[in-house]
Amino acid sequence: MPSARLARLTPYVYILPAVLVMLVGLVYPILSAVRLGFYDWPLGTDFDSARFVGFQAFAEMLASTQVWTSMGITVAFVLIAVSAELVLGIALALFLEKPVRGMRFFRTVFVLPMMVAPICVGLIWRYLFDANFGPINHLSAWLGLSPQAWLADPVLAFSAMVITDIWQWTPFVLIMVLAGLQGLDESVIEAARIDGASAWQQIVRVKLPILKPILIVTLLARMIDGFRGLEVIYVMTFGGPGLSTELFSLHIFKAAFISQKLGYSSALSILLLVIVSALSLAILLISNPLKAKARR
Repeated sequence: MPSARLARLTPYVYILPAVLVMLVGLVYPILSAVRLGFYDWPLGTDFDSARFVGFQAFAEMLASTQVWTSMGITVAFVLIAVSAELVLGIALALFLEKPVRGMRFFRTVFVLPMMVAPICVGLIWRYLFDANFGPINHLSAWLGLSPQAWLADPVLAFSAMVITDIWQWTPFVLIMVLAGLQGLDESVIEAARIDGASAWQQIVRVKLPILKPILIVTLLARMIDGFRGLEVIYVMTFGGPGLSTELFSLHIFKAAFISQKLGYSSALSILLLVIVSALSLAILLISNPLKAKARR
């Protein structure tokens, strides 16, 4: 009897180190951020001088129009950019799945943007979109189009931010989908081909349904990364003009290091965590309707 009980406990003993790491590296910082949200703690002072203000920071956050404007911009950015990245990444993966001449060259070129440091990406695209010296405006002039002040116009600046993110992170989707395609069972594809399925039907009714778990993981990874994106937009526009490109992560940064309100910025971070967690859970439940019904 003791040996059977010990055998049941053995798996938990093996995962105990990982659980401890998660508690220390994830749960403790979250609890610390929640605790800090109840204090007014100016940047550069000892925590002993922090003043307990209760729910004041959370109430101020929920009543701020700037907070919800920034969150709306972030949601629109993530929705547009991630959708485009999924479509382009899947299309490129399907193209590179077939043996074509120069396959290694294409794969290397497509993956390079993801390898560039975010700060460098921001500097590169800030130069490309420059109103006076940017190559994009020079190309527009060569095509007979009028130059645009890309980073000075709210709509164009938002579009530039989306284009930059698509350029940088479509390769991530490409890698994930291409790995899934290369792991497909060829007998399944061959059976669909024998049954008379066209190339489009093979993609829509065979390949994509099998790749659904990979696509869900890719969607979640890009969505979460989009909500916490900071470096590129910090370098490109710093949230301007006005608040047209101020992502929520940049709003948190400004609250902490410009307004020097560490307690308020912690409250903002908790709000971001709650919203991203809720969206992630909703995507998982929608993608697994049978499991969702079983839980009910």
